[in-house]
Amino acid sequence: AMEKNYMSMFLLLIAISCALAKDVEKKETKETTTKPKLPQTLSRGWGDQLIWTQTYEEALFRAKHSNKPLMIIHHLDDCPHSQALKKVFAEHKDIQKLAEKFILLNLVYETTDKHLSPDGQYVPRILFVDPSLTVRADITGRYSNRLYAYEPSDILLLYSNMQKALKLLKTEL
Repeated sequence: AMEKNYMSMFLLLIAISCALAKDVEKKETKETTTKPKLPQTLSRGWGDQLIWTQTYEEALFRAKHSNKPLMIIHHLDDCPHSQALKKVFAEHKDIQKLAEKFILLNLVYETTDKHLSPDGQYVPRILFVDPSLTVRADITGRYSNRLYAYEPSDILLLYSNMQKALKLLKTEL
């Protein structure tokens, strides 16, 4: 019964998002309108065909109950680094395919959870959280001063880190 409540709540949120997203869709190109997609509001352009969670709390709940790792992308709409990474991420077919195995959340605001900014609040940064709700401090980018930062040129590293998050999942749990 609890899951049914969450599902109907989730569907209600989607319906509301759809209603709010109508204006946004007028700007879409004909390429993206050919296939049905989720409201742009949740994907924010990181992968319109992927299923995105709305809140950090929902993402944690779903990671724990689906036994899937959570991938959290912190970014800002007016940040050129975030925009560049988003473009490469959204156009990378292998990453988009692999992302289907994750609970996904992209945030344009900071959460109060200090675990999500272990080395500061910068963007873009991508963290992985396992289903035991532990932030994976062992899965990092290539910068020692911004451990969870990725640039467009780091897309293959991000891909292998996504694989690592899934692989460790199988061996640890």
